[in-house]
Amino acid sequence: QVQLVESGGGLVQPGGSLRLSCVASSSIFNNGAVAWYRQAPGKQRELVATIGPGTSTYSGTYYADSVKGRFTVSRDNAKNTCYLQMNRMIPEDTAVYRCMARGSWGQGTQVTVSS
Repeated sequence: QVQLVESGGGLVQPGGSLRLSCVASSSIFNNGAVAWYRQAPGKQRELVATIGPGTSTYSGTYYADSVKGRFTVSRDNAKNTCYLQMNRMIPEDTAVYRCMARGSWGQGTQVTVSS
C-alpha cells in the first residue's frame, strides 16, 4: 500500500499563502490521480482539488468553487510529490488537509488562517 505524508501546514494570516506537500512512498503520481481534501471541525469533508495522472505538472486539474482562482495543485513525478499552493487565504480555509491517491490517505496537516 502506498504511504502518503503531508507537510507544510501551519498558521497564516488572512491574505497569506501556504504550500502543502504530499510525498508518496512510490512513483504513483504519473499514473494515478491525486486528491486534496479538507475537513474543518464540525463540518463534512470537502474535496478541494484533484490532479489527474500523467507527466504534465498541471494537467487534468479540478478545483472546488470555494478555492478556484486561489489554490493551485501540481505535481513533480521525479520527487513523488504533489503540491497544493494556497494563496489569498481566508479564515474559511482553516481545516485539516489530507491527500489521497490509490485509496491511500495521508495523516493530514493542520492549516489555520487567523489574524
